[in-house]
Amino acid sequence: MLARRVVQIGGISVIAAIALIFVFLLSVVYPLFDQPKLAKSASYSAPGDPAKTIYLAIEEQAEIGLRLTSSGRVYFFDITNGQVITQHALPIDESNEIVSFQVVNEMQRLLAVGLQSGDILLFDHQYALEFTATERIIHPRVSYPFGEQLISVSDGPVHDFAVGDNEESLSLMVRTDGGQITYKTFFKESSFISDNATLEPAESYSVTTQKDVLRLLVDPEQEWAYILDKLGRLSVYDVRDGMAPTLRENVDVISAPVVPTTMNFLTGGVSLLIGDSSGRLSQWFQVRSDGELPFRLTKIRDSKIDTAAVSSVATEMLRKGVIAASEAGEVKLLYTTSERDLLNLNVGTGAIERLAVAPRADIFLAQDDQQQLHIWHIDNHHPESSMAGLWGKIWYEDYVKPDYIWQSSSASSDFEPKFSLVPLTFGTLKAAFYAMLFAMPLAICGAIFTAYFMAPAMRGVVKPTIEIMEALPTVILGFLAGLWLAPFVEMHLPGVFSVLLLVPLGILLLALIWWRLPVRYKLLIPEGWQAAFLILPIILITLICVNVSPLVEAWLFDGDIRIWMSETLGIGFDQRNALIIGIAMGFAVIPTIFSIAEDAIFSVPKHLTSGSLALGATPWQTLTRVVLLSASPGIFSAVMIGFGRAVGETMIVLMATGNTPVMDFSVFQGMRTLSANVAVELPESEVDSTHYRILFLAAFVLFIFTFFFNTVAEIVRQRLRKKYSSL
Repeated sequence: MLARRVVQIGGISVIAAIALIFVFLLSVVYPLFDQPKLAKSASYSAPGDPAKTIYLAIEEQAEIGLRLTSSGRVYFFDITNGQVITQHALPIDESNEIVSFQVVNEMQRLLAVGLQSGDILLFDHQYALEFTATERIIHPRVSYPFGEQLISVSDGPVHDFAVGDNEESLSLMVRTDGGQITYKTFFKESSFISDNATLEPAESYSVTTQKDVLRLLVDPEQEWAYILDKLGRLSVYDVRDGMAPTLRENVDVISAPVVPTTMNFLTGGVSLLIGDSSGRLSQWFQVRSDGELPFRLTKIRDSKIDTAAVSSVATEMLRKGVIAASEAGEVKLLYTTSERDLLNLNVGTGAIERLAVAPRADIFLAQDDQQQLHIWHIDNHHPESSMAGLWGKIWYEDYVKPDYIWQSSSASSDFEPKFSLVPLTFGTLKAAFYAMLFAMPLAICGAIFTAYFMAPAMRGVVKPTIEIMEALPTVILGFLAGLWLAPFVEMHLPGVFSVLLLVPLGILLLALIWWRLPVRYKLLIPEGWQAAFLILPIILITLICVNVSPLVEAWLFDGDIRIWMSETLGIGFDQRNALIIGIAMGFAVIPTIFSIAEDAIFSVPKHLTSGSLALGATPWQTLTRVVLLSASPGIFSAVMIGFGRAVGETMIVLMATGNTPVMDFSVFQGMRTLSANVAVELPESEVDSTHYRILFLAAFVLFIFTFFFNTVAEIVRQRLRKKYSSL
């Protein structure tokens, strides 16, 4: 009675532990799919003078806002109530009006204004932190990284301009009176006296003449320049390597009667965001092509913002999120990579003229045409995750087509995270497949011979020896596979193939010779000990194949089989590949399958085999028609448990696969599995970040995966047991 209670409590505890693991994983994963929430914080009149607002911004702590007006004044104000903290007048004459504006670098807070006099002024806004005993104080200021000297670019008003800025140079594309567009480059010279740099003119080129221009843009890397006219035709110029701008293509990004209304760069400067009068916002970027043009500007995706025209667009500083507003006061939050339309709301009574998003994307400002500022708090922690992004093909920036990609981090702050679980799931199944392909024949055939044909004395040695292999730490197997087996296989690839081919053929040949031997010679070997005489031939065949491998490689494959496979068959070769995993993880799985299958076969009642033999069946007929059928539930359980072990294995695949999340079923290519990915990246992920939760989602997928297959295995096992229980 006590033993029964203990067993019941143990079983219930196991089920409870599994349920708790399930609940814990689900609790970490669930926030990934929460809908974002908005809460209105305040509304007030735009602080400062009544001049037109040409730019809004928020500092990182989301406590201070910035408003730049057409009068040339910069106002820093308290986000909560709109009270002006300090103000700054740009060094511009009162008679010299601002006629154009450009955000040069959002990360560095670098801005530029174009003036009536034909000059451009570059400046930035910075925020110094001061900590006292009781509080933190933020001191906003305006500074001039290239000095307060105006940059002369034309003789007439700068109606529109674009700036490309990197560490070495600065480029300007300027449109002046008459529609003349010029492209100028400047080299940056560091100053030893102050922190400011100076701009030295380098080249100046005439680009084109075009009066109906809506927007000019130059990407931060100064590779591409864009001119969008008011009818929706976008001219793409190649400005790489400091050469004269070359027209690459004209693209109709908008078709009549719809016209474009806005054009901005997405964070990073690779993608263009183009809004139009129909209320749609589309994303475009350069895609490599095999045609006449090596790059083509391609429409990637679009989103419906409203039925009214798109009036303003703001991008998140550290993510690929976008906030777009319409002339009807509608605002939409969306995320480009995950293709999620997150939230729609109406924030004002009129058209939204300006938007600003805090660097941490937790607050945004919207100014309507009544000069009213609306402040909204955003709860939007995981916009990168969606079912399309996790399991579908996504067209990422700089990729030639939509694909399944896992790349969770980069050294760049404007990196586009790629969180597809498909390559990891594929890698998990690929590793398990090759491991089972190697382990199943050896383990099951070995179990059959050991349990049914082998002498008891020999079985007493073989069975414990194989079972003790299961106690070998997998980290040791992974270490040996990565540092010894992988280089060895690479150096002796023809020999490995020869072993895989000749060892089975050698065994069959020896079996044929044994079958042809006279009975008097067969009787010299005790029954059940025949397998012992295969050990020496197998070792000899293996040694011969390995030693002649260099000769075979030189004779048949011009000295390098890897190059031959690549050039002749188009098959690449990675040193740490699925073949290594199949061998190493196969050895880890063999003891599990062998032990369970051998016990199941050995446990078949003796009266069944005796009765079959008494009725005239041969030992082989008895094995195939009686023993294996009776033991099939146990053999099936052995295979499924071995498969579960292969799916969940971590250390071997971590150390011997190369950890490349590619989708290639070739046995000569590596992979990355779900379990290895969690082990590699979880220690480096930020707690509660999207990356962190998606790693837990990978663990959850692995949990569900193994749970599903184990459940199916148990159902099949019970049916087999019921079907053959009458034997």
